[in-house]
Order: sequence, then structure tokens, then C-alpha cells
Amino acid sequence: MSEIIKVGMADLKVCVSPNGVTTLGLGSCVGIAIRDPITKIGGLAHIMLPDSTAIRGGQSNIPKFADTGIAELVRQMEIMGARRSRMVAKLAGGAMMFASQNKVDLVRIGERNVEASKMKLSQLHIPIIAEDTGETYGRTVIFYPETGDYVIRAVGKPEKVI
Repeated sequence: MSEIIKVGMADLKVCVSPNGVTTLGLGSCVGIAIRDPITKIGGLAHIMLPDSTAIRGGQSNIPKFADTGIAELVRQMEIMGARRSRMVAKLAGGAMMFASQNKVDLVRIGERNVEASKMKLSQLHIPIIAEDTGETYGRTVIFYPETGDYVIRAVGKPEKVI
């Protein structure tokens, strides 16, 4: 019997097929789903902020930040037997939840989270094979490492699988 494991905000979880991982309420946050298609080991990080070094004393919550959370997700997957050379990623979230005419960094947090996630995945040589990012609405996601399906649900929108 498979289980869907819940990932909280500023959290990450790793699982093995047939289990999946889910997170609720990706607004400006980004859900980074990574899998090794051979071992069917996968995981999901729900990051809130782009850069742990920008917040003095705030680095204690590793999954909260794109730079540290993605690295930790990959590390935990490798411990379970996944190989980085085979890993692929999918991204969802990074919405602009607060409409504003000026592009203040605080308002652009979703965009900055997506940029930071892409940069970290590039540094780790993990290709991004699909994404559903930006826009102005929140998302709930479920990731299935067995198939690589990343199910995206949003209020008032049709369900999407990337």
C-alpha cells in the first residue's frame, strides 16, 4: 500500500516508490521535486526563501532556503541510494501573490525563489525537465517518484501534470 508523505512549509522529505510526497500552499514558495528514475527514489523540498546567507542567524532551518534545502534534499536522496548523475528536477510555485506596480525584492520573492532554485540545481548538475512557476495563484502539489508525475492543483484551474 502506498503512502503520500506530507511536506510542511520550510521542510523536505524523501521517499521510495510507490510512495509519494505532497505539499500544500505553494504561493511564493517553490516546491522542488527531484527523482532518480532508476532507483525510483525521490523527494520534495518546500523552500520559502532564496538565500540562507542573506539572513543573519537564520540558517538553522536548512529546508527553508533554496541554496541549503536543495543541497540537503540531494544529500538525503544519495544516502538512500539515488545517484546525482541520474537525478532530474521539476519545479512548481514561485507565484507573485501580492500585486504591486513596483518590483521591490519583497514583492518579487516568488521570482527570486525560482531563480535561486534554478541556480542551485545548475550548480549540482541536475537538469530541470519541467516547471509550472510564476503567475499569481497558489498551488498544491503531489510528486510520485515512481513515474515522475508532478500533479499540480490550483483553485479555479484544471489539474495539471508535468
